[in-house]
Amino acid sequence: GGTLINYQGKLRLLEIAQVPKEHVDEFKSVSKFRIFNTNNLWINLSAIKRIIEEKSMHMEIIVNNKSTDKGVNVIQLETASGAAIKNFEGAIGINVPRRRFLPVKTTSDLLLVMSNLFTLNRGNLIMNPKRSFPSVPLVKLGSSFTKVRVYT
Repeated sequence: GGTLINYQGKLRLLEIAQVPKEHVDEFKSVSKFRIFNTNNLWINLSAIKRIIEEKSMHMEIIVNNKSTDKGVNVIQLETASGAAIKNFEGAIGINVPRRRFLPVKTTSDLLLVMSNLFTLNRGNLIMNPKRSFPSVPLVKLGSSFTKVRVYT
């Protein structure tokens, strides 16, 4: 995950993989960083065209140390599409209320979204009004259900 920061007068996306190990706990602190990246991008296509034609798009490589399913340590090199924000003059971030953000990163998250816990209302996934409790339950599927192909 990441957050928007103001760096040298420009908005930039700071991803956790870019944070030195000694500052990761501080980065994860919701009291220090109350806003995080929801990975939603709204971009003016003519602005992208201009930057591409000018060859002025500069993106950082994020070095991410990971392990494969078989325990092999690898280095994943990636760029975050949201990091392009620094290339656009007048770029802004929009603060989205928590109730509008429903990440699906694991099969446990997918199970919640596919259940009757949520209903669709005019294109928005909302908590089922028949639910007695307003909070989302904690679901942790076992390691047998880590991959979507096994889950479905």
